[in-house]
Amino acid sequence: MAPGTPNDPVQFIDARDLAEWTIRMVEQGATGIYNATGPDYKLTIGKMLEDIKAGIKSNAKFTWVSADFLATQKVRGWSDMPVWVAPRPQNLGFSQISIKKALSKGLTFRPVGNTAQATLEWFKKQPAERQAKMHAGLTAEREAEVLAAWHASQK
Repeated sequence: MAPGTPNDPVQFIDARDLAEWTIRMVEQGATGIYNATGPDYKLTIGKMLEDIKAGIKSNAKFTWVSADFLATQKVRGWSDMPVWVAPRPQNLGFSQISIKKALSKGLTFRPVGNTAQATLEWFKKQPAERQAKMHAGLTAEREAEVLAAWHASQK
């Protein structure tokens, strides 16, 4: 299940990129307040999901479910749908924060597919009990329930 529309903006940063940049900032003695997210181009949820698929060599297919429908199902952006936030007037800037200042100080990014692949490799090395208890996102059962309701609403 994919939230909203493929054109909804998203921002995130690989913890490795943030850590490397933070170390460089400390080494340079740089100080200040920065928005350190990414990437350095406008990323949409559709592009991010396609890049993740490619990075982990998946044949997943996406069912796009509207933000309004997700709200009626009490599916929340960011926690139930990691990275994505419904593009509502009160959230419009959430996934479009300017990072120009951080970029001018050398913030860099690895490809989304690389982040996905490394994250999946890390996750597969976790104990079974950790793998069974996700910290974000919907359970498979809840996702199936929402998808069934979505398909029923489309008839």
